[in-house]
Amino acid sequence: MGMTEQLTVSTERVDDIPVLVAHMIKMGLPSLLDEYFPVHGNWQGLSLGWTSVVWLAHILSEGDHRLNQVQPWAEKRLDTLSCCTGQAVEALAWSDDRLAGVLTVLSDDQRWAEFETALNQQTLRVYDLNPTCVRVDSTTVSSYGTVTEDGLLQFGHSKDHRPDLPQLKIMQAVLDPLGMPVATQVVSGEKADDPLYVPAIKQVRQGLGRRGLLYVGDSKLLALDTRAFIQAGDDYYLGPLSKVHLPDEQLVAYLQPVWNKQVKLTPVYRFRDGKPPELIAEGYELNVALTAEVEQQGLTWVERRLVIRSVQQAQASEAALQARLSKAQTALTELTQSKQGKQRLTTVEALQQAAEAIVSQHRVEGLLTLRYEEQVHERPVRRYRQRPAEVRVEQTVHLHVHRDEAAIQQAVAHLGWRVYATNQPADQLSLVQAVLAYRHEYLVEHGFGRLKGKPLSLTPMYLQDDQRATGLVRLLTIGLRVLTLLEFVVRQSLTQEQAQLTGLYAGNPKRATARPTAEALLAAFKEINLTVVTIGEQVHRHLPPLSDLQQRILTLLGFSVDIYTNLAGNFSIPP
Repeated sequence: MGMTEQLTVSTERVDDIPVLVAHMIKMGLPSLLDEYFPVHGNWQGLSLGWTSVVWLAHILSEGDHRLNQVQPWAEKRLDTLSCCTGQAVEALAWSDDRLAGVLTVLSDDQRWAEFETALNQQTLRVYDLNPTCVRVDSTTVSSYGTVTEDGLLQFGHSKDHRPDLPQLKIMQAVLDPLGMPVATQVVSGEKADDPLYVPAIKQVRQGLGRRGLLYVGDSKLLALDTRAFIQAGDDYYLGPLSKVHLPDEQLVAYLQPVWNKQVKLTPVYRFRDGKPPELIAEGYELNVALTAEVEQQGLTWVERRLVIRSVQQAQASEAALQARLSKAQTALTELTQSKQGKQRLTTVEALQQAAEAIVSQHRVEGLLTLRYEEQVHERPVRRYRQRPAEVRVEQTVHLHVHRDEAAIQQAVAHLGWRVYATNQPADQLSLVQAVLAYRHEYLVEHGFGRLKGKPLSLTPMYLQDDQRATGLVRLLTIGLRVLTLLEFVVRQSLTQEQAQLTGLYAGNPKRATARPTAEALLAAFKEINLTVVTIGEQVHRHLPPLSDLQQRILTLLGFSVDIYTNLAGNFSIPP
């Protein structure tokens, strides 16, 4: 080395970036984004597709969607990003203004619908998916933005428990069992859920090009118009009926044959490895003829109604009922007890009013027998100074509380029961399968949890512009696809090998799982650093060898270790 040659050493955090970028390339994201979101002629440098893919890699790796964090992050990883994308990159490709432009482009409804359809079709083909079930649900996203008259941010019923903040609403349809979103709607925060299901199902039909799918959702999915729309489109639905669709009197009529032992209940068991079967539910079914109108055409079909008792819910509800009864009895007993500073109740009317308030507060109406007793007695008062001795007549009231065991048992008999409705024939979806299918509804909530928390971090949202807010939600739903597909591929590979993965859990390296999460898989690549040594015009790169676990994950994903080892080579980037 000559004395004039300068030596510089730099280190880049590589982490899970090569995995994420390789996975998004396999999904076809860079080319699809470029194809369906053409940009203005003034756009220069890295394409919108590649800009978005690297931004998503940042979001998923760092758990931060803020626009102003991406450029500094990219500036410290230019070698890594150049190698992973196969293109020359500059940190300015991820400036605030450029990323804001990406969000504005993604907010175009028509282009997004076309892109989502193309992405769905490509995903089904590349990953050989054969969807049969779609889950539909909504969530709200709180924001610190400003409410405008016709804006996206509005006050409404908050699922984030932040009624003080304006919000937008997201309706999402996801594939079962992946949890991968296939249709996303972004609407203003005050909108009701019911009218959003039909547009979401239309998007799914267009995006997947499939019929005969089972749509699973909560009671709002089962609005009669929505059920009729699904039936008319040769699809199926499954969900619980609310009291609007099934009043309490009708539920009692459905339960009467159970109480009279006129029907045989079908048990539903849960099977877990190494554990005996667990009874989780039981029920029976009946058929009901329905009539509705779809696009001014009359429609009649037969609906199966599944009258189901959840064992765990019944037990929990009974325990809660007994606790409320106990608290109510205690509070009622204390009404007539004398205590310092406590005002005495001296009339039956006052005692009755206080007792009824307690019964209502603890929701035990009709389960306790209350008997009021009024007593009049004389109390002598001795002489004191100028006051003569006298006998005073006083009135006291008493309350006798008894449990109405017959009424309590009748109330317990109602607990845990719910009626589910479906139009799918029993030979395709049995009662047992329907119960188990609905119990996996948490898949949608899990996806919302990822979307709003780490690693996608949508909440809290600080964007003020409606277009950019819409674009951000859509970008992050692409990120949710990335996570769910990555998770699916590894789990599918393990299932095919009949194997489990060890080494994911810190402090318990021998713990094995056949269902690792995407977050755990990506965390296994943390703390991988690329060292770049420059001596004059010579550049040397060093990357430590991948661990056995890291190599194993790459194999399960179908990737070569080259996506990492190439970083240490003298790669050349085309101009």
